Amino acid sequence: MAQIRVQGPEVDLEEPTIVEGFPGVGLVGKIATDHLVSELDMRYYASVHCEGLPRIGVYRGGDRAARPPVRLYVSEEEDLLALQSDAPVSARAVEEVAGCVTSWIVDREATPIYLSGLPAERDEERPDLYGIATGDAGERLEDHGVDVPPEDGVVTGPTGALINRAAQIDYDSMGLVVECSPQFPDPEAASVLLEDGVAPIAELSVDVSELVDRAEEIRRKREQLAQQMQAMAQDESTQAQPQPLRMYQ
Repeated sequence: MAQIRVQGPEVDLEEPTIVEGFPGVGLVGKIATDHLVSELDMRYYASVHCEGLPRIGVYRGGDRAARPPVRLYVSEEEDLLALQSDAPVSARAVEEVAGCVTSWIVDREATPIYLSGLPAERDEERPDLYGIATGDAGERLEDHGVDVPPEDGVVTGPTGALINRAAQIDYDSMGLVVECSPQFPDPEAASVLLEDGVAPIAELSVDVSELVDRAEEIRRKREQLAQQMQAMAQDESTQAQPQPLRMYQ
């Protein structure tokens, strides 16, 4: 049965923002959300048990606690929630997962920021960041100077399904799309998501220097998950995609 179970004391948030971190291309959303949880010392708040999510246990080195692969964290001080995921979501499950998570978000009147990467071959220049929105949330992107995408495109995977669901019910949500490596975990692109998008929109102070300084170490630690994502994409790539749409994940 699909549900989200609170694992600690309930919280009283006023106008919460929720940042989503399902794995996608470049793992930019996951890396950004993982860093947010760590940097702000966010508390483990709830476990996510939507139908279609892998039934696995996740543990960390130096810690005996085993937890589900998808979890919610909270910072009452920052009026912030973060969805952290340690497992890819199959194409067959994204609709169910999106409906489950969106219902919970709507019940709490939270404003979601969905994170995705745009595969791009880039040099040392800072990756470009674009913003899309549903409902009336586009005004917040305008207020913070987040650029409009320069060309047509679609967002796929669980993030795309979440944006689709928000659009269906005309619920305010924002999607941040950053240029990133199409093959490898990209901490630099994740830092742009946080520094130029999430932090100003959610009124946070987040130090991203560690993401840049330790980029190679972070890539190595995330490489196995990136390989799993690539294998999944190959297994489920028998879908026609209209052109000239660019694929965001």
